[in-house]
Formats: sequence, structure tokens, C-alpha cells
Amino acid sequence: MTPIPTTPEEHPFAAFVRILGKGKRGARDLTRDEAREAMGMLLDGRVEDVQLGAFLMLLRHKEESAEELAGFTEAVRARVAAPAIAVDLDWPSYAGKKRHLPWYLLAAKALAAGGVRIFMHGGGAHTAGRLYSEQMLAALEIPCCADWAEVEAALARGGLAFMPLGAWMPALQRMIDLRNTLGLRSPIHSLARVLNPLGARCALQSIFHPGYQAVHREASRLLGDHALVIKGDGGEIEANPDAAMHLYGATGGQAWDEEWPALSAQRHVKPARLDPAHLLAVWRGEAQDAYGLLAVRASMALALRGLGLDREDAFARADALWSARLG
Repeated sequence: MTPIPTTPEEHPFAAFVRILGKGKRGARDLTRDEAREAMGMLLDGRVEDVQLGAFLMLLRHKEESAEELAGFTEAVRARVAAPAIAVDLDWPSYAGKKRHLPWYLLAAKALAAGGVRIFMHGGGAHTAGRLYSEQMLAALEIPCCADWAEVEAALARGGLAFMPLGAWMPALQRMIDLRNTLGLRSPIHSLARVLNPLGARCALQSIFHPGYQAVHREASRLLGDHALVIKGDGGEIEANPDAAMHLYGATGGQAWDEEWPALSAQRHVKPARLDPAHLLAVWRGEAQDAYGLLAVRASMALALRGLGLDREDAFARADALWSARLG
């Protein structure tokens, strides 16, 4: 006798794929609660690979909302097994540089030498043709930490610690690594910038594509974070001295904006190639770089603005810290 066919049960995660992919009229954003639940399932490994790919690309096509980013972040933070570590700045570094050297690394080093505690995190060299923080850490003597104990020790020793995303949230790193399989960056590249896993006094964020800065600021506002979002050079937290910079701030649940003028009257010519050795030479005072020094100065001032100084005082403090960086 032929068995009577039965309808298979729907996978619990299918509901979230359906919300995003139900056509032009039926699809909608996830609510914050739905986003938190969906990301929780992804992080806990309760999703099939085909669902993961579909979910990420549907989000990418739709573009993530502030409520979705906030819900995703809450799910991640609930699973970060980090001790209480005091941090002044959360400094995500996920974009890499292709037009200019990563001058932001010198800014972070000089701030740390001046007593600012900075936690930096990144997602690996996922796109060809870019220079990533992870590739410069050893040369610049920035500690690359394997766990939270090493982060705490590095901060106590020198005020600056880098930890790869894969060391503290491997499920998210796996999603980022799908970039070359799916052919597109996923929303995880954006999400990683919001995470602020140690609850730093100020979360710095850089989003290159126009329109996303306000969304990230709103996500941080919903989360109750003090955050400063810019369109940084190449997508990194680095001020471009050749262009005006708009600051998207969130403090105490309120949004605020500030406009900074360009530091240079004329645009600098970008280098023919990126020479990492030049970055170290500038740090040591063995070489000069008109663009680089302005980028470092403005990036330091931006960070200090995030810590409460006004613009004028932030630049003055940045100049003093840069001058004193080598002791």
C-alpha cells in the first residue's frame, strides 16, 4: 500500500525569509524584536545555509533599517562573553583602504599614547586590492588579541587593542566571509560597525555610502549608545582633510549634527601606490606627508569630539598628543 504523503513542517526561520522576500507589495522590514530573534537563530546555528544566504541577500537588496540593526545588535551583545573592560572608544575597522594609506591607525596610536583607551576590531582582508588594519598591526606594534584577557592586558599596557571579529563572534565572521561566494557584501559589514561589544564611552562609526550614516546613527540612538558616525575615507574611521565632514551624533537618546569644513583648500594628489613603510616612517618622524598628517590630525580631533571636547579644543588636544606621541 502506498503511504499517504504528509506535508513537511516549515522550518522556524522560514518566516523571517518570507517577511523580507514576499514580493514588492508583501515584503516589509523586520521589527526590532523579529530582527533580534532572527539574528539569535543565525548566531546559534539554528538556520540552514541556504536560508542564511537568502536572508543576507534579501536584506542587502532591501537595505537594512535602523530597527533591524538595533535588533541584530541586541542579539549579538547578548552572546558576547566579555568581561567588564573600561573602554573610551569603540573603533570598528572593516573596510580597508585603497586610495590612501590607513592614517587612522596612527591617529589611534597617538590617542592611546595620550591615555585614551581604544578597542579596535575588524573582519579580515575580504576584498582584493585593499590594505586592511590586520595587515599593519605587527609593523605598527598594535597588539592583535586572541581573547578578552589579551584585550584587557593590552589596554592596561598601552591603551590600544585589536581583536579580529572571528575571535569573539565567529558566526558573524563566517557571514562576512561569504562575500566572495555571494558576490556582494552583506549587511553584516554594516552591522559590525554598530556592535560596540564592550560598551565604550563613544562608538565611532564610518559608513561610506550616502544615506546610511543617518540609519546607523538612529540604530545607535535606539540602543542608547553615545555614537559618532561619519562618511570616512574608504569607509574607515578616517577624516578626509580635502572634504567637508558631516558628523551624525547620538547622545543620551538625542540625535545631533555638526558640519566640519575641509582642512585643505586644494585636493591632494593620491599616491601612485600604498607603501606601508611610509606610514611607520611618518609615525617615527622620519618622513612627512601633507595629506597624511592632516588626516591624522582631523581623525584624532573627531575621536576627541566624540569624547566630549568641542571642535576647537579637540584639534588643540590632537596637536598636543601628536607632538607628544614618541615621549
